[in-house]
Amino acid sequence: MSQKKITIHDVAEQAGVSVTTVSLVLSGKGRISAVTARRVSEAIDTLGYVRNRSAVSLRGGESGVIGLIVRDICHPFYAEMTAGLSETLEAQGKILVLTQSGNTGQNLQRCFESLLAQGVDGIVLGGGAENATGLPSQAREAGIALVCAARASSLDEVDSIRPDNMQAARMATEFLIKQGHHRIAWVGGSGGSLTRAERIGGYCATLLQYGLPFRHEWIIEGEPQHIAARTEALLHAAPSITAIVCHNMTVALSCYFGALGTGRTLGQGAVESWYGQQVALVGFGDASQLQMSELPLTRVSIPARETGRQAALRLLHRLSQPESDTQNIILPAALVAHQP
Repeated sequence: MSQKKITIHDVAEQAGVSVTTVSLVLSGKGRISAVTARRVSEAIDTLGYVRNRSAVSLRGGESGVIGLIVRDICHPFYAEMTAGLSETLEAQGKILVLTQSGNTGQNLQRCFESLLAQGVDGIVLGGGAENATGLPSQAREAGIALVCAARASSLDEVDSIRPDNMQAARMATEFLIKQGHHRIAWVGGSGGSLTRAERIGGYCATLLQYGLPFRHEWIIEGEPQHIAARTEALLHAAPSITAIVCHNMTVALSCYFGALGTGRTLGQGAVESWYGQQVALVGFGDASQLQMSELPLTRVSIPARETGRQAALRLLHRLSQPESDTQNIILPAALVAHQP
């Protein structure tokens, strides 16, 4: 019968300390009292815990390992962000270790503690900042760098790199207005999403700027699998709507199918269309995600890969100058209009 593998959590429970404290003892980082260190060492010996090789051999120095926490690597933004982060770090001889915290960030603390146990020099938090309020203090205690590279961030205590969501939404909405659309809806995203909240802020501000109607019933929440049906219901209930700002390109595709269900086709300019027969869609992201080049969709390109590159550079700077001022770097979006 195989013996149960002893984990860092078992050691923490045996010693009566936190997982972070055990990680600090293993890596030799942070300030731990001799009494606490001895208690952890005794727990390790009692349980027969096998220490992480890199954390032990590189004790007192840099491991060259950087941790990354994302909710889901399959998300197009974070897949691109990870690529930019990885290529920049690897060019500097660093190794990136990826962990996933789950769709709701339910495993965020476990991911953080696991990366600490690996002896990482720093951690990049990709998304889920709303669940990470305790991480900055834990990172400081552990003596590691922490940078947030996300679509949106509410952490003021750490360096953050993110797209300008309000500017992106203003750009999308203004484009539709200049195409002649006066009744513009918003579709997609979760009500708890900070990214969505920032984008809707830009959308609403632009409508008000141009004196156009804003109606709360024209703002539809939902995951992509529900969007087609909700778009169809919206267009049946409000046939005067001629354009929709879509939360992302996946939502845009679902909106397309929903519009087809009402007998609509895709168009660009409201002036050119027959009333009730066409609808214009604008989404956020990259068209390559869904290979939608044949659909007449304008998109606002969000700089995901550049977000990763800038996060890597900021983390490297933080490692070399840990006492430098915190920076909040906001990257501009770019409108990519469909060419008929």
